[in-house]
Amino acid sequence: MKYDCTGVILAGGLSTRFHGKNKAFLQIQGKTILHYIYDVYKALFDEIILVTNSPVEYLDWDLEIVTDIFSIRSSMTGIHTGLFYAGHPYAFVSACDTPFIKKELVETVLEGIHGNAEWIIPQTKSGLEPMCAVYSKHCLQNIETCLNNEKLKIDKCLRKVPTKIISEKKLLEKDPDLISFFNVNTPEDLYKAESLVQRGLS
Repeated sequence: MKYDCTGVILAGGLSTRFHGKNKAFLQIQGKTILHYIYDVYKALFDEIILVTNSPVEYLDWDLEIVTDIFSIRSSMTGIHTGLFYAGHPYAFVSACDTPFIKKELVETVLEGIHGNAEWIIPQTKSGLEPMCAVYSKHCLQNIETCLNNEKLKIDKCLRKVPTKIISEKKLLEKDPDLISFFNVNTPEDLYKAESLVQRGLS
């Protein structure tokens, strides 16, 4: 099933812990992190946008490539850009370093579209998960105001918009280990990801 929603992948990090190597192209068992995410997106979205300031690296990929509109280095900048260019009224956003995002969990978040919420976001014991959330185009004005004022906390920026929170209990039904929120920030994380795949836990 394809949803009335654009899939957005943010690929704007500096990857300093990987000596500047693009995390999207790090390999886990011979498959890039971006491939893992793309496979899930391809099954759910008829429009996929990748936000990057290094567009040449992605020319071989079957997706729309866009660059940041605001120059502020922040995940909120990437969310704004993906949402701005989205052809659908909603955009699901994730980062390029989350290899194990599960289709079933994403679908659980997408189900929240059928209501009046403008921000549909999972919440775990770690807190809100803005890099695995749905944003309505109606959020653009709030986000632009925050960026113009260099207020870069997305939860504070969108605290007044109609919000639907997906509880951890509901998330666990689709992803018992909440592995969808695992991201590769360090070489140690990459090693752990390799181990998870080898053990069949991804």
